[in-house]
Amino acid sequence: MTDTDHTTGTARISDTALIFEGGGMRASLTSGMVVTLLGAGLDFDWVAGISAGASNAVNYLSGDARRARRSFVDFAADEQFGGLRYFARGQGMFNAEYIYQEAGGPEEALPFDWASFQSSSADMRIIAFDAVTGEDVVWSRKDTPHIEDLMVRVRASSTMPGLMPPVHLNGHVYVDGAMGEDGGIALSQAQREGFEKFVIVLTQERSYRKVPQRFPAIYRSIFRRYPAVGEALLTRWKRYNETRDRIFALEAEGRAHVFAPERMPVDNGTRDLSRLAAAHRMGLSQSRRELPAMREFLGV
Repeated sequence: MTDTDHTTGTARISDTALIFEGGGMRASLTSGMVVTLLGAGLDFDWVAGISAGASNAVNYLSGDARRARRSFVDFAADEQFGGLRYFARGQGMFNAEYIYQEAGGPEEALPFDWASFQSSSADMRIIAFDAVTGEDVVWSRKDTPHIEDLMVRVRASSTMPGLMPPVHLNGHVYVDGAMGEDGGIALSQAQREGFEKFVIVLTQERSYRKVPQRFPAIYRSIFRRYPAVGEALLTRWKRYNETRDRIFALEAEGRAHVFAPERMPVDNGTRDLSRLAAAHRMGLSQSRRELPAMREFLGV
């Protein structure tokens, strides 16, 4: 169901799930979709994100197009963003505590509009992976009454194993939600909650297929403290490819509008600002070109 408010130019969409895939700095491109959706006044009632997709999701829900871009472009130039020096200190190749739990505060480097986020009536799902049990955890607004509760969960969902220290929260240990059931795209969760239509924002080209990890014994050794993480890393390729197959089948049935980058010019660890800015421009251009087709799909 879609309800259009002609006085504000916004369209409230309650029958379609909006899903953001992760992918580290590849979200520099898909953050262009966040900007386009906000500019078009497309107001989804249910939004899910995993890993970098969780950042896109909460930026979308806060209505902050400027932060959506800055999160994956300008912010990479911050000297505290990360690097080998931070990795050597045990803070991670990406300095996650700073990125998620410090920089988003008022008057900090990347302030998050908490008041606007709270004023949104849309529901949210952020998914992380329990490093001990090997199970997904799904968080919603009820789990995030304060900005600190939200940001630590976005961090947990985004914690790339081996590159960032795991997040300890309420007696559990969490890593990147991409280790979970769908390989990083929250399709099954949306379907469990009754959705039959989807707008899905991918961070890999349509032709992309993930391949198995080489040297599995090395991964099992690295993650011997958390065997579930090692096994999830080794089998993620299969879950991820199967989820994408399901997504494209839904698209063929007319039940999904899929945004897949025509070309992905960066990888998950890119820090070069000119390349990130170019990727964001590509995402803006493609999402704006695809907007009429998305509107037709949504019936707005």
